Amino acid sequence: MTQLMTPPVIPQNNNYATYIVINIVEQKLSLYRQDTLVCQYSISTAKNGIGSQQDSGCTPLGKHIIAEKIGGTEPMNAVFIGRVPTGEVYSASLGQEQPSRDWILSRILWLEGIEPGFNKGSNAQGGCDTYQRYIYIHGTPDTEPMGVPLSHGCIRMRNQHIFELYEQVEEGTPVIIIDS
Repeated sequence: MTQLMTPPVIPQNNNYATYIVINIVEQKLSLYRQDTLVCQYSISTAKNGIGSQQDSGCTPLGKHIIAEKIGGTEPMNAVFIGRVPTGEVYSASLGQEQPSRDWILSRILWLEGIEPGFNKGSNAQGGCDTYQRYIYIHGTPDTEPMGVPLSHGCIRMRNQHIFELYEQVEEGTPVIIIDS
């Protein structure tokens, strides 16, 4: 039986000028600067719920950092496969041609867990590493609903919103994912 860790407390008076809090229950991503809310976005987390196990299709809880920022020079709606731009730009017709494709668009913020055995490395159930699971904050087609858990584990955002967020964070920015 997997024991879930209590979600981390939202930082107060922390050493980081900027940090992100992702609330799975509310389906919201909040950006803070100097402990003041700067902006908030509606998101979509995993359809399969919360969890950190490899191949679970779940969104992991806990403390993370932005390990890598990818796609900074790509156009809005640029399509990525394996974190590499394909040269495609998403459109309604491209979406209709490939309706079952899990679209990763515009920008990628690749997350890395920082809690060994919870979201980094392995635990008794096997792999639980957020980075190795390829969990991102990324853009998705604007036709996809926000505020409803529908992803395969990542945190989906509107393309305009991931563009805005991407410009306000750096690699190493803390990201706390909570379920309350």
